[in-house]
Amino acid sequence: MDSKTQEHTSGPLLAGYSDRECIQLCGELRRELVEDVAQTGGHLASNLGAVELTVAIHRVFDTSRDRLVFDVGHQCYPHKMLTGRREQMDTLRQYGGIAGFPKPKESVHDAFIAGHASNSVAVALGMARARTMMGEDYKVLALIGDGALTGGLAYEGLSNAGDCGQQLLVILNDNGMSITPNVGAVADHLAKQRLKPQYLTFKRHYRRIMNATWLSRKVYSFTHRMKQALKQSLLPCSMFENMGFNYMGPVDGHDLHHLTQILRYAREVNEPVLLHVKTKKGKGYLPAEENPDAFHGVSPFDPLTGKAKKPSGENFSAVFGRTLARLGKSDRRICAMTAAMMSGTGLEHFQAACPERFFDVGIAEGCAVSMAAGMAKEGAIPVFAVYSTFLQRSYDMLLHDAAIDHLHLVLGVDRAGLVGEDGETHHGVFDVAYLDSVPGMTVLAPSSYVELERMLEEAVLHMEGPVAIRYPRGTEGAYKEDSGTQAAVVLRDGKDITLVSYGIEVNDVLEAARILSEHGVEAEIVKLNVLTPLEPGVAAKSVRKTGALLVAEDCMAEGCVGQRLAAALEEKQISARVCLLNCGTEFVPHGALNFLKRDLNLDGEGIARKALEVLGRG
Repeated sequence: MDSKTQEHTSGPLLAGYSDRECIQLCGELRRELVEDVAQTGGHLASNLGAVELTVAIHRVFDTSRDRLVFDVGHQCYPHKMLTGRREQMDTLRQYGGIAGFPKPKESVHDAFIAGHASNSVAVALGMARARTMMGEDYKVLALIGDGALTGGLAYEGLSNAGDCGQQLLVILNDNGMSITPNVGAVADHLAKQRLKPQYLTFKRHYRRIMNATWLSRKVYSFTHRMKQALKQSLLPCSMFENMGFNYMGPVDGHDLHHLTQILRYAREVNEPVLLHVKTKKGKGYLPAEENPDAFHGVSPFDPLTGKAKKPSGENFSAVFGRTLARLGKSDRRICAMTAAMMSGTGLEHFQAACPERFFDVGIAEGCAVSMAAGMAKEGAIPVFAVYSTFLQRSYDMLLHDAAIDHLHLVLGVDRAGLVGEDGETHHGVFDVAYLDSVPGMTVLAPSSYVELERMLEEAVLHMEGPVAIRYPRGTEGAYKEDSGTQAAVVLRDGKDITLVSYGIEVNDVLEAARILSEHGVEAEIVKLNVLTPLEPGVAAKSVRKTGALLVAEDCMAEGCVGQRLAAALEEKQISARVCLLNCGTEFVPHGALNFLKRDLNLDGEGIARKALEVLGRG
């Protein structure tokens, strides 16, 4: 059966499969999903819940031509398995393997990149409009989860798409939020009647016949208005119908036969359709069904028990959350907020300690920053914990809502720097540059747990204006000290070259200094605690002595600290050999951190090798 899904002829990949074969295929996909993700880690519960939906889509649509746009892409694994990548699932999210999100460079079946939420409808609308402009003939689908509907961009897309007047199918995979538009016995009955195959067949033929002549079109328009008025008198209209969509649903997302029928009908409707599908996260794997949140994103685990192979230990997020909870218990002005990432950012500690001052805004990072600005204006001390990659969505609000009035809010910038297996869409490598451009912003970079605790307390209780504390995913390294409150400190004395770094990258610089000492090179290490505003004095003094500078940082080249430091040396007329090591100007792919750092020369060996080249000893 697998060979049939690997080969592609014209038409939907699974067009020739019977219901029985597809049900069998769904079972196979679920077993393989659990086995593969147990080895590689990744997003499990959402993919298990989308198996029948994905199989049904590939029975009806040809994704080599039709455009299937995923929202976030957490549920794309079955799609990948059905489009030629089933044998590569053991490389999922691994260095050099297939990505954990849709990736057009990987397959013609991946219509658009995905990784951040709520954009799928807007993207699909753009594709539909381009199809019309270019005179092309293909179908456009957006697959969006109910969680993504907490983001405002989703509603901007829906508002415009409902008015587009052309074929566009939005599939709402509802696996958790209570967003069913109609409740009660009458609503349930009418929903079931509207989705019966006999009714859909009649409706399709009726529309074709009534579109044949001018008079029949007039009759159809009148009867359609009568039907809408009657329906609205019996039950409230869904918000999607108010936006202009032909609403269908809710449909059982695990009833493969019925789901396929509905998709076949929706494919032929030449107007915006919203198909509401109800699914169960973790479907078919008991540990994920019982605890879907825990199996949303997982590290490698034992597929028999569902238990992680390597228990999660202490990490920066947990330290941040516990410290903030401690501060919150002693000061009622302090509040915490998240954008649908409470556990990921460690804020469950604050939520338990101060529930009345904990706020989850959903996938709406811009809203969180604006809300924080409003709270700060009225005397509260808001702390917004957010992944670096998602904070990018709040840039306008940081500038206009927070910075202009120099309002005191604190950003816990989690997952700063390279994050590993989630790849391009999730690496936190841009915040160093864009936060530096915000007037009045202070950016702190702890390198250890104890520094994070101290810096957070300082930021919350003793600083003014907007403050960001950036810290990495995972655990601290060999460096476990507290370097104090200075903007920059010398960690190691030397005379041959100055090595500058900050955050978790300090550990690689310390390792590089050890390697260099074996080559007779004495490196001086300067650790930056404050990145913005940059105070170059300590580093400049060191470079005057050594005559050589190497700056190592896991951020993009443009706007990096190294560029600012090199410019400061130029202003001070300090002549030196300079090497800037960073993530370069291209997006960094997915893979384990040790492989990524090796390729970028950001591990100890790479830094030492570049330092020797700077000194002419390479």
